[in-house]
Amino acid sequence: MSEDKDLIIRKNKTVDTKNKMERKDGEPTAAFKGASWAALLVGVGAYLIGLFNATMELNEKGYYFALLIFGLYAAVSLQKAVRDKDEGVPVTNIYYGLSWVALIIAILLMGIGLYNAGSIILSEKGFYGMSFVLSLFAAITVQKNIRDTHRAHERSE
Repeated sequence: MSEDKDLIIRKNKTVDTKNKMERKDGEPTAAFKGASWAALLVGVGAYLIGLFNATMELNEKGYYFALLIFGLYAAVSLQKAVRDKDEGVPVTNIYYGLSWVALIIAILLMGIGLYNAGSIILSEKGFYGMSFVLSLFAAITVQKNIRDTHRAHERSE
């Protein structure tokens, strides 16, 4: 009797599955994806706003902008190469090595540029350095999230 009552109660309950998106196995949470995108937007946005408002020459602004773009590309490229290699996807040693070299060069050029920049005060140098590092880390995380999400959805289909 008790089981029949329980069955009737369960049948009468409706579950709203339309509004609830299920997270696939291996997929990052929405909160982690959002935090990663927010970090990328804050890092890149702060860096670019700082450059826009800087009192340096236009060629210096171009140098720091190019370093940001180069660094972002190098970081994402290295993350992809490392991940591919770890998962058994063929990656040539030259591409893998160039990815490491590109990221190291981008970071070194940023450090050297900030160290030698006489027109930038120390607090601004710290600002550019930290927003640069935040942007690189966030770009890696966003790229990883995109890849993990794509892979999780492929597995579930």
